[in-house]
Amino acid sequence: MKLILSRKGFDSSAGGCPNPVFPDGRALALPIPDDQSPIRYSQIQHDGQGIGPLVSQLTGRSGFSRKGAHLDPDLIEDAYPRLPGWRPILGQHGSAQAHLANHGVGLGDLFLFFALFRPVERYRRRWRFVPQSRPFHAIWGWLQVGQVWPVYEAAPVPEWAAYHPHLHGKRSAHNCLYVSGDRLQIPGLSGELPAAGVVSALDERHRLTAAGAANVTDWRLPAAFMPGADSVPLSYHQKPERWRPDGSPEYCRLKCAARGQEFVLDLTQYPGVSKWLLTPELLS
Repeated sequence: MKLILSRKGFDSSAGGCPNPVFPDGRALALPIPDDQSPIRYSQIQHDGQGIGPLVSQLTGRSGFSRKGAHLDPDLIEDAYPRLPGWRPILGQHGSAQAHLANHGVGLGDLFLFFALFRPVERYRRRWRFVPQSRPFHAIWGWLQVGQVWPVYEAAPVPEWAAYHPHLHGKRSAHNCLYVSGDRLQIPGLSGELPAAGVVSALDERHRLTAAGAANVTDWRLPAAFMPGADSVPLSYHQKPERWRPDGSPEYCRLKCAARGQEFVLDLTQYPGVSKWLLTPELLS
């Protein structure tokens, strides 16, 4: 089984701002703009309302309700109108998909989605980022692969998936869709969890950026992620100088790559990371 730390959502380059963390702790990873997508921001629902005004308020740019939105990964059933048979789905193409293919990512592998977040508050009937608050990387959702559809082979897809942005416009080579399974399957997992979903509220268990760090790419991870002499490091992070011990023996520090979407780890070499995935409420 492979774990993929997958960067998805707004950031300083894609969208132009962090994603919001609301006062009750819930987070929303905003779909990045996409002129080729048939989906408008006005059609994507959060708390029963289209997210266009929210995105305009946080970015300071008007007109987002009419813009195309890259709803991907698409994990929340009531975020968009569905046809019968819908399942959570992720699209990938180009160099990022080539990276996944080169690492043999497929059935049973687990994507953990992370993004750049910052707390927000209501001010004069609008949403704004909390003054003096700092952005940070955090995990916000997951998808365990149940099927892989190679769109570049022109294979047919079910009608319920026809809305997906990766089936519209011109996409790069090796365009693929990853469809979730039914139930999360991790050795040692007690109880039943869906194979895809979003965390109910962000807390320290989901945070990747070290508290007080000057850079959001200064991550504090469980020590189980630390590469050993005979283990292959998290992809894009092979250089030893990226890793160092933390003050606590339970954690390590990683200088995360500023670029790149998909970071792959072979869990057969990192059994401690598999145990971390079973941390209560990490994936719920």
